[in-house]
Amino acid sequence: MGTADLAHSTPSAEGVDPAGIVAFLDAIDDAPQIELHSLIVARHGKVIGEGWWSPYSAERVHLLYSLSKSFTSTAAGFAVAEGLLDLDATVLSYFPELDADITDPRSRAMKVRHIAAMASGHATETLDRARRKDPENLVRGFLLIPPDSEPGTVFAYNQPCTYSLAAIIQRQSGQTLVDYLRPRLFDPLGIDAAAWIEEPPGQNIGFSGFHTTTDAVVRLGLLYLQGGRWGDRQLLDPAWVAEATSKQVDNPNEVNPDWSQGYGFQFWIARHGYRGDGAYGQFCIVLPEQDMVIATTAATEDMQGILDAVWEHVLPAIDAVGADDGNNQSGDERLADRLAHGVLPPRQIKAEPEDRSRWDGATFRSPSAAAAEPGPPVAGPRLTTAELRKAGDGWELALTDAGGGLRAAVGSDTWAVTETGGVPVAVSGGWSDSDTFVADVIFLETAHTLRITCSNSDRSVSSVWTTVPLHPRSLVELRKP
Repeated sequence: MGTADLAHSTPSAEGVDPAGIVAFLDAIDDAPQIELHSLIVARHGKVIGEGWWSPYSAERVHLLYSLSKSFTSTAAGFAVAEGLLDLDATVLSYFPELDADITDPRSRAMKVRHIAAMASGHATETLDRARRKDPENLVRGFLLIPPDSEPGTVFAYNQPCTYSLAAIIQRQSGQTLVDYLRPRLFDPLGIDAAAWIEEPPGQNIGFSGFHTTTDAVVRLGLLYLQGGRWGDRQLLDPAWVAEATSKQVDNPNEVNPDWSQGYGFQFWIARHGYRGDGAYGQFCIVLPEQDMVIATTAATEDMQGILDAVWEHVLPAIDAVGADDGNNQSGDERLADRLAHGVLPPRQIKAEPEDRSRWDGATFRSPSAAAAEPGPPVAGPRLTTAELRKAGDGWELALTDAGGGLRAAVGSDTWAVTETGGVPVAVSGGWSDSDTFVADVIFLETAHTLRITCSNSDRSVSSVWTTVPLHPRSLVELRKP
């Protein structure tokens, strides 16, 4: 569906100088550490600009990482309205089977509103510690870690807080978050694609792992911007919207300026408006004063850089002189054309080796994978082998790791998109010299690209992630669940 059923307009018609959005795109282009995958800008409830950088596309889901938390917050808002969730009840009261195990008074006093606001009383992230405490029950492991301060008094970004909130909603409703949100949020907003990582099976993790489209992100932002109203229906209690997007706890010790303005219920308060965000540049930016929503998917560790570019270029373009007559047609058209033709740069190197016989059917092994210790990967799934084969007029690349393998066509000066075993990838590669094959492998439902180098002199392959996957242990898991 995409945004086809949403109202559309032009920037200038909605009081935005399109040159400001173009300047934002220029700033991102000039920042090599930021790779934008999609952008949707809406003002006054209308989409005024949208684009996807090929091989990413409008209909394909993208892993949102911690932007998932804002969808969990929305589920909590519905659960509060339906009497399934009480913000002032203790977390432990929803898990009576754990009562005898949890003896620390601060853990016992922790309320739902505390975990919704990342104010459990812990001074730091507890995810790894909670998993060590109880590998089978993350809520129990979390509650077994005594908070450092009284709940509600300190902020710490803490995944088990959100996991526990999600677990309560799912226990109380008897449904996964996806199933619970389907009739309440997804269907009314026209969101079709929705998949969430489960741990254990049958329970969505809540704090991350949600896969959906950029279109769904902008719809969530519009719902909040409109006070929980969608069309002629009041879906979400406006009191929840106001509370969830207001500062519930101070966080002045966070380093970046847009991460130190306070935290709501699974929403960050920013220098301008508020937002949901996820690792590597997944953003739902809501600007109530400007009546605007900006949704992005991306691959970058410089998330502050994206926000800085929005503040520097997009904000001044709102109600600016260049849009004063609402008829800046040439600027609107230039922006639309720019957004319609975004492409991630493919490898532009030789499509064929000097001696095809040395490469056709060759297998390359990763020395680092062979020597690796067992257990979770330190830097994403570890490539074990790569294999090249001639396929018609082009080449085919096969990759394997401990969890399985995939096979894909190699694009030459372009991206070749392949979906094998439900894992959509785009590959671009070729020969940098007579002894070296290089390729970029984009896992299209995530923010992640694996860059590989195959050397024929010793039949070795090396690989590096441009952004490191935070969840899967295998290449074949880099897809929606």
